[in-house]
Amino acid sequence: MLGDSVTESTCYPQLAYAQLMAGNHSNFQFVGMETSNQSCGSGAPGSVKDEGHAGYGVTYLPQNSTRATCTKSSGCGSYAELQSWAAEKPDIVLMHFGTNDVWDGVATSMILSAYVAVIAEFRKQNPKVIFFVSKIIKLDPAGCGSCLTNVGALAAALTPAWATANATATSPITIIDHYDSAFDPTKTADSADGVHPTPAGAAIMATVTYDAIVASGYF
Repeated sequence: MLGDSVTESTCYPQLAYAQLMAGNHSNFQFVGMETSNQSCGSGAPGSVKDEGHAGYGVTYLPQNSTRATCTKSSGCGSYAELQSWAAEKPDIVLMHFGTNDVWDGVATSMILSAYVAVIAEFRKQNPKVIFFVSKIIKLDPAGCGSCLTNVGALAAALTPAWATANATATSPITIIDHYDSAFDPTKTADSADGVHPTPAGAAIMATVTYDAIVASGYF
């Protein structure tokens, strides 16, 4: 599972894992250098591995990124880090990335270009890697009047045609539609800050992911 704080610091990874196990899809292992260990309720594992990195932007990752130098003490992401993640050689990547890019007002075209660069880097290590690319959940943080518009534009651009154009015969891409899910950042039941899902909001995300994975028939 690859992404930013929505992956790192919420129950999304743990609840996705729990739903897969509950659905008798147990022939998998989550991998990554980070650990999600939120308190996610009964039935959820105590922790799972992932590549969620708070504050990171997917547009910082390409080798030829044109983003300005990162000023966050926590970091923003880099090509070297992308290389290290790809070196894990996962069979499947579940990517929910772009929240901070949308928040920063980065152009949709630049985010899409970064997605392609990320996919290409993983393919260097495993030409058969399977990608699930999320239309990320809506975000509406205080002080960002354009976030809902920006995330809507990104969701509209992630079409089946985009997935087909960037897939290969051995490395398919499936779009997961978290954007049009029941998750609502303006509801405190779903998110306390308009960005990060509560356990209830994360459960909505996990269900969407579970349905997409099961529908794919990979395991």
